[in-house]
Amino acid sequence: MMGIPDIRHLITLEFEVYGHVQGLNLTKDTRDRCTKAGITGWVKNSKRGTIVGKMQGPKEEVDKMITWLSSEGSPGCQIERCELRNQSNLNRLDYKDFAIRF
Repeated sequence: MMGIPDIRHLITLEFEVYGHVQGLNLTKDTRDRCTKAGITGWVKNSKRGTIVGKMQGPKEEVDKMITWLSSEGSPGCQIERCELRNQSNLNRLDYKDFAIRF
């Protein structure tokens, strides 16, 4: 079992991944990786052809996800960039789990 994370290090942020990213399991892989890392929130395909979502969790784990979403992603993805918005510290998580939205 993991210990309770230090609440000072919980963060929340919104992200948008640009490039050739839809239809390549990126939403599913993002959910699976976030779930494993103890990150809550959601992800979905946008009408603009990007992938958008919100992550809440330990800063260290969220930072690792952002690195993955910015540079690696799922096999076949051609990621141009990952933009972050509305980043702030958090006292407690607003979501119970990490979901794919439609």
